[in-house]
Amino acid sequence: MLARPAERFPPGRPGDYVYEPKLDGFRCLAVIDRDRGVHLQSRRGARFNDTFPEVVWAVYEHLPPGTVVDGEIVRWSPAGRLDFLALQQRNVAGRRAAEHLSRSQPCHYVVFDVLRLHGRDVTAKPLAARRALLEEMFATVPAAGVLALSMQTTDEGEARSWYNQLHTAGVEGLMIKPARSRYEPGTRGWFKLKYRATTEAVVGGMTGKRRRPNELLLGRYDRNGRLRVVGRTTRLNADMAAQIAPLLTPARAEHPWPAELPPSWVGAAYGRRDPIIYTRVEPTLVVEVLADVATEYGRYRHPLRLVRPRTDIHPSQVTEAGDVELLLWRLHADGDAAGRAALGEVRGLRLADVDMGARRLREPQPTPSITSTLATIR
Repeated sequence: MLARPAERFPPGRPGDYVYEPKLDGFRCLAVIDRDRGVHLQSRRGARFNDTFPEVVWAVYEHLPPGTVVDGEIVRWSPAGRLDFLALQQRNVAGRRAAEHLSRSQPCHYVVFDVLRLHGRDVTAKPLAARRALLEEMFATVPAAGVLALSMQTTDEGEARSWYNQLHTAGVEGLMIKPARSRYEPGTRGWFKLKYRATTEAVVGGMTGKRRRPNELLLGRYDRNGRLRVVGRTTRLNADMAAQIAPLLTPARAEHPWPAELPPSWVGAAYGRRDPIIYTRVEPTLVVEVLADVATEYGRYRHPLRLVRPRTDIHPSQVTEAGDVELLLWRLHADGDAAGRAALGEVRGLRLADVDMGARRLREPQPTPSITSTLATIR
């Protein structure tokens, strides 16, 4: 079951939809066969058993044979933020290193759906009924463990609170699902509503022609005054390209970026290895973009949406000490008035769906969970 992007909450009557946090992790099916053999499988069919042995053992210990569940493997950083980079590093670490990391940097498996239970296919049941089966199954699963049941609510007001607050912990947004929907593999019957915030970046390059740029390559100045690549935009429409083109100036010889960029620097598709071919421009134009919360090494993993040029801002004002980094600094700054105000907004957020009996997400030590993380930043 897949999701299609949404720009807003879909219209409907109370109870038409259920809402869950969209976690930044690895989508994973867990299959427990009749002999209690456990098989972890990615959405593309890759095997995860060697990569996440702690999840294998937790599933083996707590879920019944003849069962298939769907969920997300996530990792919480020591700072209490979802850490996708740690998952990627684990994915290439090798079996022996993964065994060590499973103890020193344990991950969670957050389950949000069930496809089979005790050998019985339940995909034809409505989502609300499948959720009830999950809650019954998780009634005996320890709260402070590797397995967790996804937070869920049918209250749009509560979902909006999650949407507006949980991004500070790296939650990407919301999954919105019709409450009466069946589980149909391969179909896009769900919605994903990503949290995005506006920020500024400096244009250092472009793809396409100078009179008709396709994408912009973006950067920010670090504390040493170097312009670092932080991402790229989505493809520009014709009107935006016509507005941007006259503001771009061909680069001189001393441009700070190489002629070709590694694909990982600009959020290229996973697995791409060929470099990004682009045209360098003078880093004199600042633009406003819409960005989600997924970052890696200070770069955005997903393309940014161009909002408008900001000719009123000098490029030297656009530094790395912004966006998520600045917000997180404020969240941990005891003496900062803006930080205290931001923390105050989180106080009223309920971290578990008490009405539905959902379990709170808790991370075994030494890694904090979203519950403990948001509790400490109140």
